[in-house]
Amino acid sequence: MNTSLRRLLAEYPLDTLLQTIPTGLFLVDSSKIIVYWNTEAERITGFSAAETIGKHCSLLNGSPCDQECGLFSDTVNKPDIGLICSFQHKDGRKIMLSKNVDLLRDKEGNVIGGIEAFVDISRQKELEQDLRTAVNRQTRELEKEKAALRAVLDGMIDPAYICDTSYRISFANQAMHDIVGDINKQTCYEAIFGRSEPCGDCPMTDVLAGEIIRQERYLESTSRTYEVVHSPYPLQREPTHKLGVCRDITERIATRRQLQQANRELDAFVSTVSHDLRSPLTPLIGFADLLEERYGAQLDKLGLDCIAEIKKSAEKMLALLEDLLSLSRVGQLKEPDSVLDVTRIAEDVLMELADKVLEKQAQVKISHLPGIRLPEPLLSDLFRNLINNALKYAVPYDPLVEVLGYRIADRIRYLVVDHGPGIKVSEQDEIFEPFHRGNNSRGISGTGIGLATVAKIARVYGGNTWVEETAGGGATFVIEFPVEEENES
Repeated sequence: MNTSLRRLLAEYPLDTLLQTIPTGLFLVDSSKIIVYWNTEAERITGFSAAETIGKHCSLLNGSPCDQECGLFSDTVNKPDIGLICSFQHKDGRKIMLSKNVDLLRDKEGNVIGGIEAFVDISRQKELEQDLRTAVNRQTRELEKEKAALRAVLDGMIDPAYICDTSYRISFANQAMHDIVGDINKQTCYEAIFGRSEPCGDCPMTDVLAGEIIRQERYLESTSRTYEVVHSPYPLQREPTHKLGVCRDITERIATRRQLQQANRELDAFVSTVSHDLRSPLTPLIGFADLLEERYGAQLDKLGLDCIAEIKKSAEKMLALLEDLLSLSRVGQLKEPDSVLDVTRIAEDVLMELADKVLEKQAQVKISHLPGIRLPEPLLSDLFRNLINNALKYAVPYDPLVEVLGYRIADRIRYLVVDHGPGIKVSEQDEIFEPFHRGNNSRGISGTGIGLATVAKIARVYGGNTWVEETAGGGATFVIEFPVEEENES
């Protein structure tokens, strides 16, 4: 050590050093009389050096040293580090301390006193107690929540289970026990699904991220199909488990298949009948035209009226059969592999209707329409029916017809807006039913199938359609489809 530093330490008063350390410290003689008391001890206890020096240490009302003094005990090894005890502050309150104690000896090794160094841990103990109380309260609440949930699950007729991130089942309700037995502590993929490893499509990661996932699963042990709803648990905290609730949908699936088969058979019947009935109508109309052209001059008014009525009825029947064919093919066409240019499809339909648009002196405006993956013939049917509808019923009142489209979140909407007489609220749901025609259709030709076809297209592809009042008067037809991110352009 540097000589100057050694000399400085020798000359520097020990009392000055002890007064600067951030630890309460006092010395006692062999009779437990306090002989030294530093500044930090004054701050922690409230007692000054003048009030303590020369007094017995019992004035501090220490515990447990009031029953047995560990400092001078022969059964306690010295130094004794990290003791927890308490003193009574001068103002009467109890303060918790962490202290180290050791004996003081002379050169011959005789005990001449003791030293205690301590810090105030009262606030730390309060925080620990508050934390312990909060943890205990949350634990009790969680246990109550678990008990309530398990009581609810046990009362359900749907099988349910709870598993942790290692797929270990921590709870299965009575309905689950009834179909697979006691499966607690087993993995869900082994006990329920009969697999040797986790299911390839297990939604555990998504569920722990807070999502609710639905799956259809077939259980070989029951020969039944279930819709399994996987939910995060607990719901209001950081989820640590997955709750699976299984709804038996075997009968629902069988009914769905029967309905799908019936619909396919009905569509096939309608298609066949429509095609077979349409075949003789074309020559019927042609012969009526020929009869009128060749022998019209020889017929009286009644004869000409009869020919006109034959043509009118045949053309009406042909239009009906065409609409029935369009209705029957909804759901039968394969979806395209990529997103279609819906704006171009709507413009092509407008070109088909160019003669009618010119005849009605209509102004049809088509804005940019978001693309979607749907069969092009059905999109053409959709816009053809809606634009035709506007040309028939709205354009005589106002020539403007607007075709719009936009995306909202995961859905796309197409709108055909007219400014005609509108549709009564009482009729807004009924107009999408087959063969229903509103009050505004009197005297205007139509089959009552067009809007039903639009509604079926929307329904088959998971969407919806409805009609709203146009601002300022008129009708706005809205067709909405669900769409995934990659399916829209």
